Amino acid sequence: MSTSEINLALERQLLLQLGDRLQRLRKAKGLSALEMAARSSIARNTLRAVEAGDPGPSLGTYLRVMSVLGISGELALLAGDSLEPAPRDSAAARSRRAAPAVQVRVAIDEAKHRLQDLQSLALHEEAVRLAKADPALVARAQDTVQRWLLAGDPRSASLWREWSEILDAGSWRKVLGRTSHAQQLRQASPLVTILRGEARQRILRQVSELKNGIEMSGPLEMPTARSRAG
Repeated sequence: MSTSEINLALERQLLLQLGDRLQRLRKAKGLSALEMAARSSIARNTLRAVEAGDPGPSLGTYLRVMSVLGISGELALLAGDSLEPAPRDSAAARSRRAAPAVQVRVAIDEAKHRLQDLQSLALHEEAVRLAKADPALVARAQDTVQRWLLAGDPRSASLWREWSEILDAGSWRKVLGRTSHAQQLRQASPLVTILRGEARQRILRQVSELKNGIEMSGPLEMPTARSRAG
């Protein structure tokens, strides 16, 4: 798979891994969630979203947490100019030696529930994107909920009633989290019924590729004279 095209499953997995790493670092430093939120000047619920790899919080919010944990330099490396190509007249540009390469392998945890949850998240994020763009799709999902309530399993009725409220209010974040309740909502979801077959198959294929591991690699450019001096 070409890594120049970030697919939904890969994008979600990268955020999940980042959230997990931030949570592990916080615990390794002996910081409670309350202390971490206070030091980062964010709400505890926002920290919970960051550590869940939620795409909702801004990049600045993630950076605040990374700064408190002492790893903001990693983002600074990406944002800085040290990865720019060397100037044309420099020795580095004239060199015929191959640039050193970096390689990162991204793979999903082998645990079955992790694989299923990533797949569910990716499917729902695509469905939410479509629903936001086309209210008719929301109405279709709402019709599905009502049919299920009339003829479906009464054990799922409370979840379907909540889905009806979510669809009316557009409360999408309730179903895109990593909480056990969000997982229950996704398991009883009418929203994925709006996905066309090709969209569903594309996401399933992306998740399958992640199960086997995706290698992201490329040349690592040498720092320019300006970046070394700065």
